[in-house]
Amino acid sequence: MDVTIRRARIGDVRAMRRLLDGYATQGILLDKPTVTLYEDVQEFWIAERDADAEVVACGALHVMWEDLAEVRTLAVHPDCLGHGVGHRLLDKLLETARWLGVRRIFCLTFEVDFFTRHGFVKIGEADEIGVGPGIFDELMRSPDEGVAEFLDLEHVKPNTLGNTRMLLHL
Repeated sequence: MDVTIRRARIGDVRAMRRLLDGYATQGILLDKPTVTLYEDVQEFWIAERDADAEVVACGALHVMWEDLAEVRTLAVHPDCLGHGVGHRLLDKLLETARWLGVRRIFCLTFEVDFFTRHGFVKIGEADEIGVGPGIFDELMRSPDEGVAEFLDLEHVKPNTLGNTRMLLHL
């Protein structure tokens, strides 16, 4: 399948919304308000099918700290699964992380095998995340739910879907 991986634009948000809705209703991805997609559009990359310019995948890279980012909201249209679109999109997110100078990438996922093929490993308790007390305290100040998920804080556990916390060292 021929796709072009590019930065998301405002005009892509409605297509991204449709992609996410399918997975959110199945409990595979946490739902995001549409306003959040607009606010964070600069973090997203999309895969656009060359044949018809349809948005068939999206994913975001959210920087959490000077050496830490999270892959978020990675979704591929069900008709495009198995064609390498998700791998190409994740490769672009990791390339972006390297360009930014990020050394560690976090994700919260059900797709453990997919992320493992890219070098991610499962992490457990908060002491495995490799942040010192000062950085932990700074991260605790963030209102971002993804940061709380990374830190494995109790208040986000009722909101998570039972997925796996993973980390990649670049």
